[in-house]
Amino acid sequence: MSMTLVVLAAGIGSRYGGLKQIDPVGPSGEIVIDYSIFDARRAGFDRVVCVIRRDIERDFRACISARFEKQIAVDYVFQDLSDLPGDIALPPDRRKPWGTGHAILACRHLVRGPFAVINADDFYGRQSYAALAQGLRTLPPGGPPHPFCMVGFVLRNTLSEHGSVARGVCTLDARHRLQSVVERTHIEKQGHQARFLDEQKQFHPLSGDELVSLNMWGFTPALFPVLEEKFAHFLRARGGDPKAEYFIPTVVDEMIQAGQAVVQVAETPETWFGVTYQDDKPILMQGIRTRIEQGIYPQNLWA
Repeated sequence: MSMTLVVLAAGIGSRYGGLKQIDPVGPSGEIVIDYSIFDARRAGFDRVVCVIRRDIERDFRACISARFEKQIAVDYVFQDLSDLPGDIALPPDRRKPWGTGHAILACRHLVRGPFAVINADDFYGRQSYAALAQGLRTLPPGGPPHPFCMVGFVLRNTLSEHGSVARGVCTLDARHRLQSVVERTHIEKQGHQARFLDEQKQFHPLSGDELVSLNMWGFTPALFPVLEEKFAHFLRARGGDPKAEYFIPTVVDEMIQAGQAVVQVAETPETWFGVTYQDDKPILMQGIRTRIEQGIYPQNLWA
């Protein structure tokens, strides 16, 4: 079965202070996306669609074309602020991308079959891609409700030592199907536990054992019309807020509650590495070196 990997690479990286999507982290100059594509390719994915911004196109293509374009089919789409449904106009104060839901929607004209979604700056690990590919291969036909899948991580395996992170906190039923996912945009580590800050600026404790989404999803094209419809509702309700973001976990949760989707969840034992902050980079680089020593990756991925 042909499977497409959609890589969300249009983020600004304001907390990181630079274009983290193409910042080298491997011993031979590899970037995080290199490891994502390497793992996805050996899990059975045969195509990549990178969602980028027009202002980073030149640097991004120069980096990518020298790497994995020779290994796998690659396409590019732009997350354009003006790509809005119907007659909705771009709010004059909007400067940043609309979020992950809008980024996935940018692929609607290119993706025709089962596809996965990941973040460009997250290192998910080999077992996570194997679980994601297996989830896509075993999606039942039909719908609605539309069959989707997700890879879930243990919260304490996904926290940064250097600041807060955003995670979708999940609830599952006895059959490992997603019952709800709530996007928490400010989760911070506290020893072996964590806490999150709500919209009223109040902290709430988390055990660290919670299952969370890191935007590692498996979808079918049935998502796109729902995504577009809900984006129109989002813009009418919150389009005037220059910081509002259209999150894919929120869309999926709404679909589940409305009986429009059933999401099968595969748990992964992998430890997440990411580059939310500059201080995260040495930890990520050490994690990669350890996996090279364990024989999981070669010293030079594409040699």
